[in-house]
Amino acid sequence: MEIDQPLALLGGLSPQQFMKRHWQRKPLLVRGAVPGMTPLVATERLFELAGREEVESRLVIQQAGGRWQLRRGPFARSAIPSARRKGWTLLAQGMDLHDAGVHALLHQFRFIPEARLDDLMISHATDGGGVGPHFDSYDVFLLQAHGRRRWRIGRGRDLALQPDVPLKILAHFEPEEEYLLEPGDMLYLPPRWAHEGIASGEGQTYSIGFRAPQRGELARELLQRVAEASGEELAGRMYRDPGQPAVDASAAIPASLQDFAREAVSAALRQPRAIEQALGEYLTEPKAQVWFESCQTPSRARLLRGVRLDIRSRMLYDAGAIYINGESWRAGGADARLMRRLADARALGARSLARASPEALALLADWCAAGWLVLDSSD
Repeated sequence: MEIDQPLALLGGLSPQQFMKRHWQRKPLLVRGAVPGMTPLVATERLFELAGREEVESRLVIQQAGGRWQLRRGPFARSAIPSARRKGWTLLAQGMDLHDAGVHALLHQFRFIPEARLDDLMISHATDGGGVGPHFDSYDVFLLQAHGRRRWRIGRGRDLALQPDVPLKILAHFEPEEEYLLEPGDMLYLPPRWAHEGIASGEGQTYSIGFRAPQRGELARELLQRVAEASGEELAGRMYRDPGQPAVDASAAIPASLQDFAREAVSAALRQPRAIEQALGEYLTEPKAQVWFESCQTPSRARLLRGVRLDIRSRMLYDAGAIYINGESWRAGGADARLMRRLADARALGARSLARASPEALALLADWCAAGWLVLDSSD
């Protein structure tokens, strides 16, 4: 991607300008971000997907008296209200994992590091539908795909929530700006900007969201992975205390045992690339509802025609390793460059594969057999 070239998606800003001026700083309204926008997933197809176990879906219904009802899928088709009924919203998460067109749209936002890119949620609402005034703890692009939706936004100075409500709805929402989005229009909001979207007639909004792990969550995840990865290296040494004197306060934890525990953690973190490997594997871990179907290992001739990542595969890299779907491989030289090209472009053509080493081709063949890669279907 040419990060210095203007994009219609960003209202004529280049990705570089957008990241400097708006990312995590201030909202941006873009009229005609996607010219000629039409829904990528037909309504009936969306309802069918909401009935699957592997799709995270929710139904929000605004009831009389300002009350809210939240249901979680999967939903039988008969459980989804009629389009004639006002005030309901169907939310279908991770649609990029189930539709190639949605996946391609999501990846127009890859001027932002893919380690931060999360998923695309489709919000299908009837007239008056919405989820109430709320805020997100992550950046979000709100793209109108069909129909119209009116957005009111504010800085979110008071983020207290209403009690006894099944949704995270702000108790005190003070909008500062209001926009009516038509198909193809898009609104970017930084984290913690309060917003409320209300459908004007039936329509669909696509929410492109980003990962923002909390420090405590990230520390827990990485420490667990580091401990598991370094288990064999650290398993040999056991705590010993031949100089331990008799004690008259037996419940007190010995300082020597605390020192031993502290050193055990420090030793695990001193393992080469421990944190980097744990982070790469964590960031590429497939979501809980994702699984891959294994298949036959392809022949070398078939593999050399070209491969691409399955739309559900997550692949990243750093200076020393390649990460895909929660696993890691050390890589250097030409093989590393090849794998990085696959991660960035999400595909490798015949010309690139012709220069691949036997080891790289064997690894790619294994990934095809695991269902992580898809063979080029061109003749």
